[in-house]
Amino acid sequence: MSESRARQRPLLPLWAAVIAAAFAGLLMYLAYPGAAVWILAFPATALLLVSLIGRRFGGALLVGLVYGILFFALLVSWTSRYLGPVPWAALSVLEGALTAFALVPIALAYRWLPRAFPGTAGRLLLLPSVVAALWVGRELFVGSWPYGGFPWARIGMSQAESPLAPATSWLGVSGLGFLMVLLVAILVEAVRLRLWRRPLPLVVPAALVVVLMLTPVFPTAGAGSMRIAAVQGNGPTGYFDERPAFSVIDAQTDATAPLYGEDVDLLVWPEGSLDTDPFQNETLARRMTLIATRMGAPLLANAATGRGGRYYNTSMLWTDAGGATQLHDKRHPVPFGEYVPDRPFFNALAPDLIGLIQREYTPGENPPVIDVDGVGVGLAICFDVIYDDVITESMNAGAQVLVFQTNNADFRGTDENLQQLAFARMRAIETGRSVVNISTVGTSQIIRPDGTTVTSLDAGEAGAMLEDVELRSGLTAGVVLGPWLQLLLLWGGLGALLIGWWRARTR
Repeated sequence: MSESRARQRPLLPLWAAVIAAAFAGLLMYLAYPGAAVWILAFPATALLLVSLIGRRFGGALLVGLVYGILFFALLVSWTSRYLGPVPWAALSVLEGALTAFALVPIALAYRWLPRAFPGTAGRLLLLPSVVAALWVGRELFVGSWPYGGFPWARIGMSQAESPLAPATSWLGVSGLGFLMVLLVAILVEAVRLRLWRRPLPLVVPAALVVVLMLTPVFPTAGAGSMRIAAVQGNGPTGYFDERPAFSVIDAQTDATAPLYGEDVDLLVWPEGSLDTDPFQNETLARRMTLIATRMGAPLLANAATGRGGRYYNTSMLWTDAGGATQLHDKRHPVPFGEYVPDRPFFNALAPDLIGLIQREYTPGENPPVIDVDGVGVGLAICFDVIYDDVITESMNAGAQVLVFQTNNADFRGTDENLQQLAFARMRAIETGRSVVNISTVGTSQIIRPDGTTVTSLDAGEAGAMLEDVELRSGLTAGVVLGPWLQLLLLWGGLGALLIGWWRARTR
């Protein structure tokens, strides 16, 4: 059998590849919070790639399904906290199936590119680069489709506590993910080519490790500070919580009261910090005005609001003058959480569950940034923190600090809040901005631009954070180049795969 033909045989029999893929899903899950063993993302990637090498379409699809469904079932198990196993299973199977479909091109790359470019350079550099680019393309696909996608599981987001995180400030989250997969793919090929006999080619992965470990945070310029108070009320903000009238604002007010008399520039309450729409409830509006007056600072609060016959998830800057001067509506309402796409179809499948979601939130169109006495404050409401477009727009609009408001009450006692907090930490590093991440029920933190924690509030406790938060100006390379790098990797990976297919056929 020729060497070229031998390279097309799977490295593992299908039964072993399925087991390896299952272990890959487990290890990848453990790389994210709560376990947060970030280094496990590397062996997880290696196991998955080895499982795909030499597979045809059907085998690659099976391997991808095992990996994807198990990984997502573990990662988003918090979705079953209140609504039971049906939404959890549906999300896990959907995301697992999309992952499996998008992993097939990686298997094809391992079949076509070694025949198209059989030399050492092709095997050690070109093939791993294409594999890593296709991995990023898979993440972009799963993160954008259907219904806006679910970019919760990008591999770069697993590195919030690792020394590799600063690379996001240069290349963005997808750029870090590309380098991680590239390193693993190079090492896999080095083992397959037995390069320990020729140590010179190993300089490439060694240099990549050094770059990843020693990259500093991209420098941004100091722009003073803002004294921000963030309040975690720990009120009854869950979907099924008993909620007497004004109980939510009562909890927020009680936790805010110790701050009266402090010097504060901005008071921040979390998502869902108001019982109802203050534009429709005069009593609630008066209480907000009283709090802003007592604090001597504007109040950034959040509630479901109705305007023009539509509902929005709205953050509002409320002043002591008695009203909201600026609004931001959530850009990416959660499908099957804040609205139901194709409602008649899904209502026929699960009428009891779909019937729980009465309101249909509309995506916002106003900018994710507000001006507080000349300081740009970038905003992201709850899961909007995982969408690059929201963060990039706020940065381009001049945000000098980021405020993330969230309500994790429906996921008490799960890893959901810790995962979201890790994503907030990555955003701080990526953008070079301080982040105020405030939850209704915790965990809440104020995070420095380098990703370290200034102060924190534990989950399940009412309290307040008050800090002089560092302001920064200037855009990082990750913010400027990140979106372009994503496009380059997406289309470059697919283009290289097609060229490999054509060249393999001609050879």
